Amino acid sequence: MDLKKNCAKEALKYIKDNTVIGLGGGQTISYLVDFIKEEKLNVKVVTPSMKTKMLCIKNGLEVLHTFSVDKIDVAFDGCNHVDKHLNALKSGGGIHTREKIIGSMANDYILLVDEEKFEEKLSFKDPVVLEVLEESLGYVERKVRELGGIPVVRCSSIKDGFTISDDGNLLLDVEFKNIEDAEKLNDDLIKICGVVETSLFTHVVTKAVVASEKGIRVISKK
Repeated sequence: MDLKKNCAKEALKYIKDNTVIGLGGGQTISYLVDFIKEEKLNVKVVTPSMKTKMLCIKNGLEVLHTFSVDKIDVAFDGCNHVDKHLNALKSGGGIHTREKIIGSMANDYILLVDEEKFEEKLSFKDPVVLEVLEESLGYVERKVRELGGIPVVRCSSIKDGFTISDDGNLLLDVEFKNIEDAEKLNDDLIKICGVVETSLFTHVVTKAVVASEKGIRVISKK
């Protein structure tokens, strides 16, 4: 059973013809693009992912510049983990700032995940990623340590120096332990001068479509 494909098929139910939709990155989103093409839905797409953008263009979907849009009907994305309160953590792609912009513009921001990514409460097994201005690095590292975090500037084995975001900023992977209040942590981090955005999503997600061997369940804001 292909859980990602099943999840994408469920997501198709939330897309109406002649709307603007947001698409993140990952294999589930790739399946969703295929389904949109198969159903011949007339949609316009905004995306923070260059890979998704190229896939949409290849499949004949119109892609808009995000800056030209101020509202999105529905947006879909993945994440590392999401909990029953719809707090979510992203870590890998380093495009969380653009993802959060799109999620915030969407009337409905839906995460598409496998059962293994759903938690009762965020465990913070993965780091919180901060996009930070280069000039603020030393200061941000100090403030993060005061909050109990262990910061590491992201590097790559295939590139000399630091990994740079699409907007020219540094990415700081911060490990936290024993976090009781994800919302407070996000608020404390975003208040640090020089932090552009965090990969912790606490007031953005409206639904999570969770796929398992037993079927699909949908977690919604009450």
